[in-house]
Amino acid sequence: MLLTSKIRWILICSLVCGLPAQISRAAPSGFSVDHLLKMERLASPRISPDGRLVVFTRSSVDLESNSLRSDLWIINSDGTGLRRLTTHPASDHSPQWSADGSSIYFLSSRSGSTQVWNLPLNGGEARQVTKLPLPVSNLVLSPTGDHLAVTLEVYPQCAELSCTLDKVEAVEKQAHTGQIYDRLFVRHWDRWKDGRRSHLFVIPIEGGDPQNVMAGMQADTPAQPFGGAEEITFSPDGTSILFTARVGNNEAWSTNFDIYQAPIDASQPPQSITSQNLAWDTHPAFSPDGRKLAYLAMERPGYESDRFRIVVRDWPNGTSSVLTEAWDRSPHSLTWSHDSKHLYATAFSLGQVSLFAIDASSGEAEALVEEGTVSAPTVFQDRIVYLWDHLNSPAEIYTISAGKPDPRPLTSINAERLAEAKMGEPEQFSFSGWNGETVYGYVVQPVDFDPNQKYPVAFLIHGGPQGSFGNHFHYRWNPQVYAGAGYGVVMVDFHGSIGYGQEFVDSIRNDWGGKPLEDLQKGLDAALERYPWMDPDNVAALGASYGGYMVNWIAGNWPDRFRCLVNHDGAFDMRSMYYSTEELWFLEWEMGGPYWSNAENYEKHNPARFVNQWKTPMLVVHGALDFRVPLEQSLATFTALQRRGIPSRLLYFPDENHWVLKPQNSIQWHNTVLEWLKRWIER
Repeated sequence: MLLTSKIRWILICSLVCGLPAQISRAAPSGFSVDHLLKMERLASPRISPDGRLVVFTRSSVDLESNSLRSDLWIINSDGTGLRRLTTHPASDHSPQWSADGSSIYFLSSRSGSTQVWNLPLNGGEARQVTKLPLPVSNLVLSPTGDHLAVTLEVYPQCAELSCTLDKVEAVEKQAHTGQIYDRLFVRHWDRWKDGRRSHLFVIPIEGGDPQNVMAGMQADTPAQPFGGAEEITFSPDGTSILFTARVGNNEAWSTNFDIYQAPIDASQPPQSITSQNLAWDTHPAFSPDGRKLAYLAMERPGYESDRFRIVVRDWPNGTSSVLTEAWDRSPHSLTWSHDSKHLYATAFSLGQVSLFAIDASSGEAEALVEEGTVSAPTVFQDRIVYLWDHLNSPAEIYTISAGKPDPRPLTSINAERLAEAKMGEPEQFSFSGWNGETVYGYVVQPVDFDPNQKYPVAFLIHGGPQGSFGNHFHYRWNPQVYAGAGYGVVMVDFHGSIGYGQEFVDSIRNDWGGKPLEDLQKGLDAALERYPWMDPDNVAALGASYGGYMVNWIAGNWPDRFRCLVNHDGAFDMRSMYYSTEELWFLEWEMGGPYWSNAENYEKHNPARFVNQWKTPMLVVHGALDFRVPLEQSLATFTALQRRGIPSRLLYFPDENHWVLKPQNSIQWHNTVLEWLKRWIER
């Protein structure tokens, strides 16, 4: 079926409720990168302590500065009274309510570097709270309202911030440029390491010296490069602070993150409270009554895609127990109900990111919001406020009653922008994949769909491989861009994808080119059979990261199927990939160890072995700052294509990492990809 009646009703309501009086009269056009970049991006909704207001971040693309600009907005919790709080040209973000609800703390770069600011709600200008010599990140406030915590990048051996400044200045004055390393990481994600660490500092709100509670630790908090403030929390009495960090000389091949506790005055060194678990522990969250600590924990060391379980510990000195061993989902956010009887968590589930309520005693999980993608839930009494998006809409703020699910929109900020774009109708389907097991996917119809016509197909392959192309409005790989250009879109969540149970995720270890390829082949065949309007002779395959690896694998192992291919940041040679990537634990788990001890596993599904079978035209895309899949992988791919005389093109970004983030580069990326498809697809 197409959109369910529930989603359709909510979508109509979000488009109608609270619409501005004047709607653009321009005729809608097919969804494109221009529409994508016009969408306002909402983040970080926070309910005031009295439940009356919701503050959030609203970001828009500024093409002139080639960046996102963020401001704070506020709305009443009944959906009325939307208004803008900040208008400074600098970015304002990460709002947090003061303990009494009279003001909002936030991060802003308006002083020249990112610092903590405070904005009173009864009028007046924002005032700068911190004036530290280094930029800050990850703002957290204590429940007692008298301290705040931030992270700063410092040299661990420095006792004072001035020491870090002196060292940075000394490096800049050096005549030589060589850097010496004695351990991994040498570089991570998109940055070369320079010895500094992201350390946690606690500061009295009324003023005082920042205390480095991680002094001397060769570790970062939050986890780099994607961790955030959700990995940091104060104890209920405000006297100590908990944070996630990984300690040791094996960072490049270890996933042993622990939760540490330190006094806020840094009078004692941090102590791990999860040292008994050698796998990943993170996301500490205290119950409102202060009696329980919940956190997320993996079970298997070295495996970043293991299932997170919810662990609950009696606080402060009680025992810990796994709450959700029987629940075959992996939550990635965690917050308590107001009465401390339930936990709310988001988790991938059957092509959605659903919101669940988990009984804090039994571990029984109930879905409160099943469809679409839920993120950033926040709680006041029996109401939950959250962001919700889906394939036909970017995120808006919604609210729901925990006792009786009744989702309703609080914002419709993108309604007018959505009215300017024609989108394709999405539909989820399933088929029998590898070993006859059920595999799910999505199809998106082209705009102006006519069932009597034949349409070319864009076959999108997600990364990870432990990822998902589900019911989500994506800002880099959005299927509506292809639907708007006249393509039908097929996306398959092959074996290895998340949200279908841990066994499904685990199944592709040592089998990267096996089960996933079979699922992709069967999934495309199933879609072509189910949707006769798709043209089986005009199909292009596109993928990034693992999806790019799979494009290279397809080129040699499914060489006659596609009119053309698009490979973004894909691995080409698994031997050189192992020795040049930064997070070694990933490949060591997936391939069963280091290359030198399990070379046969790496070579079994190595695309470089099958270049002699390549024949399909390919566009290759890569960013120079991608250290996860280093640039040389795509240079080797392009070299192989050119040397074999296969029509090919290389799009190189000197200023992008594993993702294309800058708006102007996004425009170029989309235009180049669509031009490549148009060149090879018969219309």
